[in-house]
Amino acid sequence: MKILLLVCVLVGSALVGRAEPTAPSPLLRNLQTALAHKTRYDQQRQQRIAVLTAAFRASPANPEARFGLGLRIYEEYKAFQYDSAFVYSQQLTRLARQLDSPEKTELARLKLAFILLSSGMFKETFEELNRIRPAYLSRADRQEFYFLQARAYSDLGDFNHDQVYRPAYHTQALAYADSALRYSRPGSYEQLSVQQFRAVKTGQLAQGAALYRRIRQLPGLTLHQLAVSASTTAYIYTLQGQEDRAFALLLESAAADVKSATKETVALFQLSEYCYRRGDLENAYAFIKEARAQATFYKARQRQLEISHISSVIEGQKITIIEQQRRSLRLYAGAVTLLAVVVAAFIGVIWRQLRKLQRAGELISATNHALQERNEELARLNTGLHEASQIKQEYIGYYFHNNSRLLDRLETLKQALDTQLAGKQYGAVQKLVSGLNIRQQRQELLRGFDAVFLRLFPQFIPQFNALFQPEDQFHLPEDQLLSTELRIFALIRLGIQDSEQISRMLGYSINTIYTYKTRVKNRSIVPNEEFEARIMAIEAV
Repeated sequence: MKILLLVCVLVGSALVGRAEPTAPSPLLRNLQTALAHKTRYDQQRQQRIAVLTAAFRASPANPEARFGLGLRIYEEYKAFQYDSAFVYSQQLTRLARQLDSPEKTELARLKLAFILLSSGMFKETFEELNRIRPAYLSRADRQEFYFLQARAYSDLGDFNHDQVYRPAYHTQALAYADSALRYSRPGSYEQLSVQQFRAVKTGQLAQGAALYRRIRQLPGLTLHQLAVSASTTAYIYTLQGQEDRAFALLLESAAADVKSATKETVALFQLSEYCYRRGDLENAYAFIKEARAQATFYKARQRQLEISHISSVIEGQKITIIEQQRRSLRLYAGAVTLLAVVVAAFIGVIWRQLRKLQRAGELISATNHALQERNEELARLNTGLHEASQIKQEYIGYYFHNNSRLLDRLETLKQALDTQLAGKQYGAVQKLVSGLNIRQQRQELLRGFDAVFLRLFPQFIPQFNALFQPEDQFHLPEDQLLSTELRIFALIRLGIQDSEQISRMLGYSINTIYTYKTRVKNRSIVPNEEFEARIMAIEAV
C-alpha cells in the first residue's frame, strides 16, 4: 500500500498546473468568436468588391462613372489590402487626367497618400502630400488632407524615437490638426477624432477620454470608426495607468476590426503585449500571430517591423513553455507506467489468490493492452525527440565544421598578411586581398548547407515536387543540389519563418525572397495559405 500511495503522489504532482483556466470575459469571447468567423467577414468584403469591379469593367466608355466606381473600390481596399488600393489609386489618377479635372486629380493624390502612410512609406507619403493643391479639394477632403498631414508627422515622430527631431514633428502634427479642425463639421465624428488626437498629443488625457464617450453617442457610427476611437482611447487609459479599461477597449476595437475585415490595424498587436504582460501566453501568441498575418496580408511595412520585436519575445516564451510541458508529459508518462506496473503486480497477487475466477484473465488482458498503448505513445514521443535531436546534432556539427574552416582560413590569411606587411610587400598584400572571393565562399557555404539538409531530408525534393503539376515541378542539373526557391523553403522546413532572416542568410533582398515565395506558391496545386504547413509536414530521415 505504501508503494501505491507513493505512485499516486507522483501522478498527482505530474498533474499540478493542469487546472481549468479562468473563464474568459465576454469581450474576450466576443473577439475569439469574431476571429473564428473572420473568413466569412473577409468574404463579405470581397463580394462587395467583386460587384463593384464588375460594374467598373462594364463601363469603359464612361470615365465619370468609372471614377466614382473606382473611388468606391479604393475605399473597400484601403484598410484591407495595400496593393489593390494602390492599383485603384493609380486608376483614379488616370481617369482624373482623362476627365481633365483638377479636383479629381488632387482627390486621387490624397487617396494615394493615405495608403502610402498606412503601409509605412513615409518618404513617398510626404512627397505625395506636398504635391497636393488643397484649393481644389472639397471642404470634407481638405479636412481629410490636413488630418492626414497631422497623422503623418505624428507617426514619423513615433517611428523615429528621436528626441532631437521628434518635438518638431510633434509641433507640425498639432499645427495640421488645427487646420483640420477648421474644416471639420461641428459635432461630427471627424471633428471629435481630431480633437481626441490633439488631446493625446497635448497630454489632456481626461478630455480625450470624455471625447470618446461623445463619439460613442454619435448615430450611424461604423465598425471601423468604433475600432479607431476605441484603440485611441485605450492608449489614453494606458498613459493614465488604467490598464484594465485599456484592455477592454482594445478587445472591443480588435473585434470591430475583424468584423469589418480591416487588416490595417494595431489593436490585436497591442492586445498581444497586454496578454503577455498579464502572463496569458496562449492568447498573446494567438493575437500576435493573427496581427502578423494581417500586417503581411495588408503589406504594412511599419506594422510588420513593430510586430517582429514583440513576436520574437512571445514565441521564445511559447517554446520555453512547450519544453516544460514536454518534460511534464514525460514525467506523467513515467508515473503512469509505474502505476500500471504496480497495478499489474496487485493483479498478479489477486490472480494467484482467485485463480478460479474467469474474469482475472480478462482484467490482465485489459491491463496489458493499456500498457501497450502507453508504450506506443512513449515510442512516438521518443521518435519525435530523436528526430529533433538528430537534426540539432547534425547542424551543430555542420556549424562547427564550417566555422573551424573559416577560422583556419582567417589564421592563414593573417599569417600571410603579417609576413608580407613585415617585409613591406604591399603589392603582394594587394594581390592577396584581391584574391578573396566572397561570392565563392557564400556559394560553398550554401552547397554545404544543401548537402547537410538533403542528408537529413532525403525525400525533400520529391515531396516538394508533389505539391506541383508535372510541368511546374523543379528539375535541377546533376551538379546542383538545391535551387534558390528550394533553399528558401528548406530554411522554412527548419523552422526559420522570418523572410528578413532568410534574406540575410541567402544574400538576397527581402523583396526578392517575397517574390520567390509568392511565385512558388502561385504555381502550386495547394492553396497558398496551406503551402507552408505542407512544407513543415515533410519528414526527416
